[in-house]
Amino acid sequence: MNDISAAEFKERNKVPVSFQIIDVREELEYQTFNLGGDNIPLGKLLTEAEDLEYDKEIEIIVICQRGLRSETARRKLTNIGFNKVRNLTGGILAIRKLDL
Repeated sequence: MNDISAAEFKERNKVPVSFQIIDVREELEYQTFNLGGDNIPLGKLLTEAEDLEYDKEIEIIVICQRGLRSETARRKLTNIGFNKVRNLTGGILAIRKLDL
């Protein structure tokens, strides 16, 4: 699947659509500001990805601060069989810029 832009993410979040958000930032970053979803820090996700109990056919949007860690997570999830994983390009920073 393709990456998702901040603008597209914001629009998709307005209507109830079935997708899962995984935020791969550290817990303190997540607590400071988040978009919801599950907080699974990248290090933990990389070592425990095979144990995730998500449906491999549901769309997953992976997010982080700038989009770099989430791209690593997207690749890992795709490599273990998740079929609809998207990276939020620009991450949380891109979302926050939209709200300025």
